[in-house]
Amino acid sequence: MSEYTEAEVMIALCARLLENQKTAFIGFGMPQVAAILAQRIQAPQLVQVFEFGAIGPTPLTPFVRNTMGGPSNCYRSIAWTNMNQIFAQAQVGLVDYGVLGATQIDIYGNINSTMLGADYKRPTKRFPGSGGANEVASYCWRTIIIMMHEKRRFVPRVDFITSPGFLDGTPGARERAGLPGDTGPWRVVTSKALFGFDDDSKKMTLLGVLRGLTPEQVLAEMDFKPLVPRRVESLVPPTEQELRILRDEIDPAKTIIGRTGKV
Repeated sequence: MSEYTEAEVMIALCARLLENQKTAFIGFGMPQVAAILAQRIQAPQLVQVFEFGAIGPTPLTPFVRNTMGGPSNCYRSIAWTNMNQIFAQAQVGLVDYGVLGATQIDIYGNINSTMLGADYKRPTKRFPGSGGANEVASYCWRTIIIMMHEKRRFVPRVDFITSPGFLDGTPGARERAGLPGDTGPWRVVTSKALFGFDDDSKKMTLLGVLRGLTPEQVLAEMDFKPLVPRRVESLVPPTEQELRILRDEIDPAKTIIGRTGKV
């Protein structure tokens, strides 16, 4: 099990961030698998929350693709409410983490999952869009973004702000937009690194790089330069236990973990 895919790296790094007895607003795809992995290892009482209303499921595995609201993903939910109530609970501070995927991100943690190009009406490419991602990034206490580490994704300015980060990074930017100032992006998990955000400047900060890589290799695949502290952590690759659970229990068909190349 010495080899692992980029997706397995992202899922394992993300899962390690989710704490037991916390609530997590889970997005589609890799965030779902990361939440299941976290429940299987260090956070058995993690309360997953989905935008369509399910609260606290213990998802059945193997994972079935495109089943965000399906019965297997919502198995043993402790409550089934509705979209308005779920977002209202996030708005009043009851959701600890939000976990989202993204197409683009900038240095202040603004993320784009809507379109590429300069013209919204005639984009170069259009994606499914926000879903509940705007509300997740707006109201959850800590937002975790999970995405491939590619230069085209780390851009000086996103083509479209689907979900707000720290906007232009100026003091009070979120508050001026009608958002809570003490929420927002917290971690960015990629296939090569882990990032946080500086408390003062609100700029993305390199926290760790995957073992075997250097900070310089990570920075070379970004179209902006994040802050780099003197000490950068060496991130442990997916463990034997994590890989076994992912491959044998959660996603043996490799619908999610097999979508990217090997590291």
